[in-house]
Amino acid sequence: MDWAAQSDGYCERTDLSLWSEPVNAVTNAAFILAALIMAARTRGTPAATLLCVILGAIGVGSFLFHTHATAWAALTDVAPIGIFILVYLYLINRDVVGWPIWGSLLGTVAFAPYAAAVVSVANQIPFLAISNFYWAVPLLLVIYGSALRGRFPATARGLLMGAAILSVSIVVRSVDEMLCPVWSLGTHFGWHCLNALMLGYMIHVYHTHVLAGRR
Repeated sequence: MDWAAQSDGYCERTDLSLWSEPVNAVTNAAFILAALIMAARTRGTPAATLLCVILGAIGVGSFLFHTHATAWAALTDVAPIGIFILVYLYLINRDVVGWPIWGSLLGTVAFAPYAAAVVSVANQIPFLAISNFYWAVPLLLVIYGSALRGRFPATARGLLMGAAILSVSIVVRSVDEMLCPVWSLGTHFGWHCLNALMLGYMIHVYHTHVLAGRR
């Protein structure tokens, strides 16, 4: 694989120069800001702090991708997102659902075949195929939120709210190139801003649940 190979997958980018996506690049500051705010609010909860660190890494990786537009930068973009999903899922399994460590790990590993199944279905629907993998996440939040309504209604509502925000965010991401003819800036920057909001909120939901358990 040529790690230096460049690509153009976004409406805002008009060439392969470093600052061809200034808005997409700068809006990654939203992830850093969300990480800093939540880090200050979740002191004393190490797992939440870890999520904040990963959230900051998402901003850095996405910034690198939207400036360099290379294969190696794409990896720095998607890897932290994947790590956040898996770590958050493990923490929900362990600290909310109440599974033992081995069960929480198995439940986290099960995300891979689950996501593959969602991608397979999404690929059959043209619009969903654009952001095929990402649809696995709000669907999973809905599944967990629905299952936890009886035991932890506040946490369940938080997960369902996160699913709603993320669904809007994925739609914003998916229409980016569709709107190029009428909106040359594109909409990918909205994906960054909404995702920063959603991920920061997800950390809040987890941290609030942990605090309630301590009380």
